[in-house]
Amino acid sequence: MPSGGFRLAVAVLIAASLVTAACGDDPPDKEIQQAQGAIDAARTAGADDYAHDELAAAEGALKHAREAVDERDYRLALNNALDSRERAQNAEKEAADQKATARAEAQQALAATSAALAQTKVKLKAAETARAAARTLSEARRSVADGDKAVQEARAAFDLGNYRGVTSAINGSTARLAAAARDLDAAAAPAARRHR
Repeated sequence: MPSGGFRLAVAVLIAASLVTAACGDDPPDKEIQQAQGAIDAARTAGADDYAHDELAAAEGALKHAREAVDERDYRLALNNALDSRERAQNAEKEAADQKATARAEAQQALAATSAALAQTKVKLKAAETARAAARTLSEARRSVADGDKAVQEARAAFDLGNYRGVTSAINGSTARLAAAARDLDAAAAPAARRHR
């Protein structure tokens, strides 16, 4: 009886080793495809811009997986493919988080510049009514025109989802508009007193 149990145990061990060997004899095509799909999804989510390092690591791991397949080291290929997929999924999540943050920051910057532009336009009109100095009015008009152009470019970038482009388009515009508004206030007050 013990020899029958021994035979059964040996048969189970042989079957298990055959299954293990069979797994090691096949390239991990499914896992490599999953890794490639995860990389593609990360790119679609904006990982090229918002999670570049993690995406690059995922692509590197996938490349190593394919190299391991070429060398018939399927266990290493599997490990690299799984690593690639995980890194790509992390890149996709990081990109979504970073993109949401960039969107919120772009929205705030655009709102601040739009408000400064509107305020400067009001002050320019008041300074024109008060017949402020021509040079001050000319500089303010230039600041308003530049601000208008920057806000239009920023809105176009925002509509395209290029949130970093928003901050580039309006970089410095809010400060220049605020300075122009202060100059207009200073110029309009004496001019208004002179014309009373």
